[in-house]
Amino acid sequence: MGLWKRIGNLFSKPEAPKAPASMLTLSLGDICEVSLVTYEVTGRTKTSGRNAVVLTLRDGSRIAYLYIEEREELQYRLYHPIDGRLDSPSEVPATLELDDRTFYLEEEYEGYAAVTGQTPYMNGGEQHVWQYQSDDSRLLRVEWQNGRFMLYEGESVLSADVRVIRAS
Repeated sequence: MGLWKRIGNLFSKPEAPKAPASMLTLSLGDICEVSLVTYEVTGRTKTSGRNAVVLTLRDGSRIAYLYIEEREELQYRLYHPIDGRLDSPSEVPATLELDDRTFYLEEEYEGYAAVTGQTPYMNGGEQHVWQYQSDDSRLLRVEWQNGRFMLYEGESVLSADVRVIRAS
């Protein structure tokens, strides 16, 4: 190493430390753990106007969806797809009956969905979302995009039960 290089190294700034990985910043190929189950992130959907993301997770042949929203603190909801059908986005009710359980509309929003990887919707576009909750804290999520409905049933997950294992 030359003299000028050594002198330059004395006055150069050290590299900034790499920011720790966050569940909100996970991308395709990253590995996370939710409720003691290890998943690979295979898709990501980000809706404009919200500090939230939906990660498509794969554990072998099973697929799950982790909704992560940052409010006062990070909130996690783990969903699994279910069969169901609705006719029109204008006819989504405020209460839904499913398997002897009544779900009540908690939140409704819409925005542009930017998607990457394997998601229920392979291209971006306007997305409408309805989030429901039952009296026993079960969750239901209804999405509509490009003329297609998707329904998911799920539950809230504690922050302590979610962790990043490997991030790129």
